[in-house]
Amino acid sequence: MPVYTPRLDIPALYSRFDAPITQEDCGAFCSRFNPSGKPFCCDICHAVPVAYRQEWEYLQLYTDLWHEWCGDECASEPVDPREMRADTPGHLLLLACKGPQACQRQYRASSCRQFPFFPYVTADYRFIGLAYYWDFEPMCWVISHLEKVTSEYRQQFIAVYDDIFNIWPDEFESYAAMSEEMRDFFNRQRRRFPLLHRNGGFYTVSPGRGTLRHLSMEKTRQFGPYRT
Repeated sequence: MPVYTPRLDIPALYSRFDAPITQEDCGAFCSRFNPSGKPFCCDICHAVPVAYRQEWEYLQLYTDLWHEWCGDECASEPVDPREMRADTPGHLLLLACKGPQACQRQYRASSCRQFPFFPYVTADYRFIGLAYYWDFEPMCWVISHLEKVTSEYRQQFIAVYDDIFNIWPDEFESYAAMSEEMRDFFNRQRRRFPLLHRNGGFYTVSPGRGTLRHLSMEKTRQFGPYRT
């Protein structure tokens, strides 16, 4: 049986999810610690963007910024493209761009707008806010400065994914699985993880029990070169 894929209004999605993640240029803070000189999120050696296949249809019409990821863009750290593609859900496509120097902000893929966050879904299936991709703790400046994330960005993020989940249950299930993977990881680490809640607050989450605890932004954890 074919998987249901609703038709998304990509131009509307982009216009509604366009707020800068912080008031600062966060890429300028992390790029100094990357040997390539690029922001980590814009470096194909660290992050391979994905896009909905219907996004790719739209992007091809209006920009030459993107191309399908080949698997050989990063000479220093080759990745088996077959393995990467096998791990990528069928409704998504791996992409690569010309690089941050050629970025066209109006044609950023949804994964670029989302990064470093994903919609966090509780064990009892509630989308309650933004969690981050934990693999990027040592690299991403924003993860070490969650207090800098603007309320406008948070509101846009939640509104867009509320709409996507309302019409696309399988996408909700995908993020529920990722959220469970996050809980398993932090449970093994025996530490709580931060959450930017949809109510505007900041919390830490117990990976075992799922309980929330208010987080003082002065006490947010910092990682890698961003420790003060």
